[in-house]
Amino acid sequence: MTEQATGAHHPQPRPRSGGQHSAPEQVTGAQSLIRSLEEVGADTVFGIPGGCILPAYDPLMDSTRVRHVLVRHEQGAGHAAEGYALATGKVGVCMATSGPGATNLVTPIADAHMDSVPMVAITGQVASKAIGTDAFQEADIVGITMPITKHNFLVTKADDIPRVIAQAFHIASTGRPGPVLVDIAKDALQAKTTFSWPPAMDLPGYRPVTKPHAKQIREAAKLITQARRPVLYVGGGVIKAKATAELKVLAELTGAPVTTTLMALGSFPDNHPQHLGMPGMHGAVAAVTALQKADLIVALGARFDDRVTGKLDSFAPHAKIVHADIDPAEIGKNRAADVPIVGDAREVIADLVQAVQKEHSEGHQGDYGMWWNDLNRWRETYPLGYDQPDDGSLSPQQVIERIGQLAPEGTIFTAGVGQHQMWAAHYIEYDKPGTWLNSGGAGTMGYAVPAAMGAKAGAPDKAVWAIDGDGCFQMTNQELATCALNNIPIKVAVINNGALGMVRQWQTLFYNQRYSNTVLHSGPDDVNPQARGTRVPDFVKLSEAMGCYAIRCESPDDLDKVIEEANSINDRPVVVDFIVHEDAMVWPMVAAGTSNDEIMAARDVRPDFGDNEDD
Repeated sequence: MTEQATGAHHPQPRPRSGGQHSAPEQVTGAQSLIRSLEEVGADTVFGIPGGCILPAYDPLMDSTRVRHVLVRHEQGAGHAAEGYALATGKVGVCMATSGPGATNLVTPIADAHMDSVPMVAITGQVASKAIGTDAFQEADIVGITMPITKHNFLVTKADDIPRVIAQAFHIASTGRPGPVLVDIAKDALQAKTTFSWPPAMDLPGYRPVTKPHAKQIREAAKLITQARRPVLYVGGGVIKAKATAELKVLAELTGAPVTTTLMALGSFPDNHPQHLGMPGMHGAVAAVTALQKADLIVALGARFDDRVTGKLDSFAPHAKIVHADIDPAEIGKNRAADVPIVGDAREVIADLVQAVQKEHSEGHQGDYGMWWNDLNRWRETYPLGYDQPDDGSLSPQQVIERIGQLAPEGTIFTAGVGQHQMWAAHYIEYDKPGTWLNSGGAGTMGYAVPAAMGAKAGAPDKAVWAIDGDGCFQMTNQELATCALNNIPIKVAVINNGALGMVRQWQTLFYNQRYSNTVLHSGPDDVNPQARGTRVPDFVKLSEAMGCYAIRCESPDDLDKVIEEANSINDRPVVVDFIVHEDAMVWPMVAAGTSNDEIMAARDVRPDFGDNEDD
């Protein structure tokens, strides 16, 4: 078993009965499973019953400590478990039956793997003697998910269930967090066994390194104080490690600029004067350019993803690299590190603070005055912004910006994938960790609604807004019925431009405006001319049919009133269908496969950085 990612180490799961061992008792494997979930502290499970997992659902009905949320699609269960995990800091749990139930979890498992989300997926499997016979609803889910889980288990003996559940939760939540699959044969659930807690845990091959090496820390601190153009490049691992307070101390101590990736939004306050914004393909000009011109990049819990680096061999050509990550496999994977640091981000940053303080006490302090002159000039010359449509229609950027400004304090935002995701990253201000949940690595359309459902289930006292596109919304909106029936009152903004917006943007820029199969609101005229101009589906009617309060907004004059109405309704889910201009684009932009040096601030606007930055 290999350790895989950036993030926090958490205490080993402990029994909830004050650490006392429970007396052995005779139970079924299914009862043992539910008791084990109770003992590791799982209080919410998202799932759908079916033949092979059915034995587990009988004792689940009697549990007073585990709430089950009956979803409408297993993909919804997986994304809800992710949303729950990210909103609470606990392990998210989803459950499905064998065969198609299990394979429907593959997408959220892959999503959790890419984004280092602690999740345990429990699946039923055909009886152990039938495994490998192509039995009804059999799928080798352990084999299928091997590349996209941190670890997985096939359980064929009832006696193994408590140990495996304890190990699964420990592995999912420690080191680099990630998804763990537990596949349990039906006869193991039905067999009699003895339950006692806690089980013996023996994981000799699993020893995440959390404490960084002191020599590497000292080397990094020296480079920081010697650099003229340093940048702190902050990734999602800082949030996973609960290291945001330490990050703020380090940033203010050094005076270096900070960029936060899509997965790290909220780890450093957006309104902090040292924050340059998000780097990457659609990052702020100042953030992208700072990395390109830097002479030192301190990467904390980040993985030099292609969406950040652009064309890799032209990324930050003059920069030395300090790369700190809890997953040793990430260090040097994409960019060689001059100072590699393996460790938990919280411990790494805390040690760096002490080492930099020592450098300062010895008279070694970085002078970044000229660097900040350049950074501020780029920031002032190329700020984020958007134009209002000439025809008086709604600007999608303005819709999202106003949702953020009018939302209650502490609101959690989820997003689907595409233009609306990038606008939500740019135009909502994130000052606290855990308030921005999205699918970064996998880019999973359909993530927003079920992730919002999971976040609201885990943090019922917080407002939760899902910012979704009309394409994403049509993939998983059936979970609105789940929300309505389970008293999970999320709010959904459908940014409805009638198209697969990001794909359409690429077709506009790179495919001569040939809009092949990106129009959503109507079919081809020659097939169904009557459909043109109609709303298929009508999101207001659809949402109302699923038990939601639904509103449509088409005019900027109504925008604030509609958002405030949505915020005022908290007894059921609310869906707002915002009809926005179809030609709005996400800027800035670095075209795929090109260098970050070729960033465009807006269409046909290439930033001019002058000649004095490279000296």
